[in-house]
Amino acid sequence: RRRHAQTRTAVAAKNGANGKKKVQHEEEALEFGGPWGVLGIMIFSHFLIYYCWICLTYYDAGVAYPTGFADVLPFCGRMIGHIYEGAFPTWYATKIYWTFLTFEAFLQFVCPGVMMKGLPLEQEGGKQLDYNCNALQAWYITLALWIYLQWSGLFPWSTLMHHYGPLLTSSVISGNVISVLSYVISLAQGTQCRMTGNHVYDFFMGAELNPRIGSLDLKMFAEIRISWMLLFFLTTSCAAYMHEVHGTVSWPILFLCLAHLLYANACMKGEECIPSTWDIFYEKNGWMLIFWNFAGVPFVYCFQSVYLAKVAGPIEHSTPYTVGLFIFLLCAYFVWDTANSQKNHFRMQEAGTYVRRPFAFPQLPWQTLKNPQYIQTDRGSKLLISGWWQFARKIHYSADLCMSLSWGLICGFGSWIPFMYFAFFFSHLTHRGLRDAERCAKKYGKDWDRYCDKVKYQFIPYII
Repeated sequence: RRRHAQTRTAVAAKNGANGKKKVQHEEEALEFGGPWGVLGIMIFSHFLIYYCWICLTYYDAGVAYPTGFADVLPFCGRMIGHIYEGAFPTWYATKIYWTFLTFEAFLQFVCPGVMMKGLPLEQEGGKQLDYNCNALQAWYITLALWIYLQWSGLFPWSTLMHHYGPLLTSSVISGNVISVLSYVISLAQGTQCRMTGNHVYDFFMGAELNPRIGSLDLKMFAEIRISWMLLFFLTTSCAAYMHEVHGTVSWPILFLCLAHLLYANACMKGEECIPSTWDIFYEKNGWMLIFWNFAGVPFVYCFQSVYLAKVAGPIEHSTPYTVGLFIFLLCAYFVWDTANSQKNHFRMQEAGTYVRRPFAFPQLPWQTLKNPQYIQTDRGSKLLISGWWQFARKIHYSADLCMSLSWGLICGFGSWIPFMYFAFFFSHLTHRGLRDAERCAKKYGKDWDRYCDKVKYQFIPYII
């Protein structure tokens, strides 16, 4: 991973005596290869989404490629033609997408929830933002409405699959437009922080940390509700489409419905843990988060479901293989859910903000530790070394990767596309793990060395 060290311009959050904002200069390494690297990521992300969709839709989930050098330009023309033919945005698809966004925003404003405090924000003088964590209530309401729409015939679930291409493009356009608006408005209002002065890089990483419309925190709203809810609804749409076309649903598509239900539900039932996570208190709301939450996560992560619905059909595997994958998924989910719960509940107990939510289903054993052990750091923070966290420093990443691998394995080996998500996620979490390790080593110094001596493995206990 290339990193560029350069002097960046950071706009301080406090005003000087003359009423103007002070400009501070600090040396900081740029990530993702700097401006050229992030530009490449933005371009490649669009290519990846549409290339996979084209392969699924027009090439039976195979590999599309030019037949020779002379075919390169015609091949590009064919690719553009496929997008125009099958993924041109329609008003109907745009209305579906934005009705969902608007409805979820409405529920965020009106549903009661658990009030939580975020971590102190350095650029705002230690201010702690309030979060009304009501995603679980919104999730239950939306699920009930989703079931009613199918039962009543007002909006059959398969509709999303019939309009998948236009919906995909509507989400891509929306993600890009929201990213531009967020960046421009932040600059106009002067709410930007930790800026480099390079617009390409700052647009990718974001300008503002916590953009809000009233009580609606746009970053947490998109990360928790939009991406994972929409992923689940797209997968159930694939199951309905399979039943509509073939008159049956397969165990593999039911497996994916369960997998995406578990993941989406976990995000909703654990929303009160999110304000203290890295994404919320440090990552700015840039293209990287906005685009992938509004378009990338729901529409790329469901490619396995689309593959089963439109290409493979109602395939079945041997009973031992299918049952084994169900067990593999549920075991990985248990580790992932309880590991995240242990860490976040420990952090919240230390801050005095822990709230038990007994109606949040499922309530798993070993999600809250009693008398946990930890390493006290000189900075005042505590590093957990009990529960799952005594075995590996990123054990939740490993469990997450196991779940993503099962999503591909349940589709069989007839195409590379079901495994694309696992490959992407592997590179993402590996990069993030290295990024976290660098940040923690710099933050905690010798205390981090003590922690690594105590918890020797990063991802898999006794292996790596």
